[in-house]
Amino acid sequence: MISIASHNGLTAAERAYRGCSEHDESPLDAVVEGVTIIEDDPDELTVGYGGLPNEQGVVELDAAVMDGPTHRAGAVAALRDIRHATRVARLVCQTTRRVMLAGEGSRDFAIAHGFTPENLLTERARKMWLYWRRSRDERDDWLPPPADEDLDAAAWFARHFYKTGGTVHCSAMKQGDLACATTTSGHAFKLPGRVGDSPIPGAGLYVDNDVGACGSIGHGELNVEHCSSFLAVELMRQGKSPTEAGMAALERIAEKCGEMRRDHQGRPTFNLQFFLLAKDGSHAGVAMWGPKQYAVCDADGPRLLDCAAMHKA
Repeated sequence: MISIASHNGLTAAERAYRGCSEHDESPLDAVVEGVTIIEDDPDELTVGYGGLPNEQGVVELDAAVMDGPTHRAGAVAALRDIRHATRVARLVCQTTRRVMLAGEGSRDFAIAHGFTPENLLTERARKMWLYWRRSRDERDDWLPPPADEDLDAAAWFARHFYKTGGTVHCSAMKQGDLACATTTSGHAFKLPGRVGDSPIPGAGLYVDNDVGACGSIGHGELNVEHCSSFLAVELMRQGKSPTEAGMAALERIAEKCGEMRRDHQGRPTFNLQFFLLAKDGSHAGVAMWGPKQYAVCDADGPRLLDCAAMHKA
């Protein structure tokens, strides 16, 4: 039994491992319950309750699950007012013939299954959003924010965070069966309705019970364009180790990305990370830019390990 996760999913990896080893949960249920802990954390700005909103100040969540034994997936996109997006995605997988529900349809589906709507915008996230609105363009109706020395910690963080996104991924294996889950509030202050890679099987996550699993965080559009998680699992099928497969997927993306996504040295200006778990229990985290880490939990306990990186910042 083993579970791996993105660096911000150490608690999720530990819960998923305990779910498999102590609570007789399936790998699918274990990873869902693992990432649900992160979705409940108001201090985690990348998922669930407390996630940073879109440009209108509304939190929109994306999530997906994929189950190795059945090779089925379930996903929700642009889900509003429901914090446990991954549990809703699991219901899509287990109770419908469909893979993805989006927008109002996903919200209605969740409410029909007993989920309670709530305002997901925390006070901390709201302050960050307002700071972003005041700092983005001198030509709009907003006055600029105060000088740096007058900013509180939340507003200062917003100035830096809005350029990046955040996501939590978790995979687990039990007695040879695999499953994975990915959940996110998406790119901070995104266009309303924007959907990244996280809820798309083959992009934000993929599992083949005969081979292994892969999930990702980072520049979602690049993962969608390259079907990166599917590619990484297929490379493992061909005999590559998790590290080799992940690095090969990154190299493919780096080779194909356009000039607008490169710096003056021709290097990608974005980051991507893949988390790979093979059928034999081997695993790896890889990153376009390091140093980065990923989470692991097995019989030796939960810990963070270094990712292999194409470039070092």
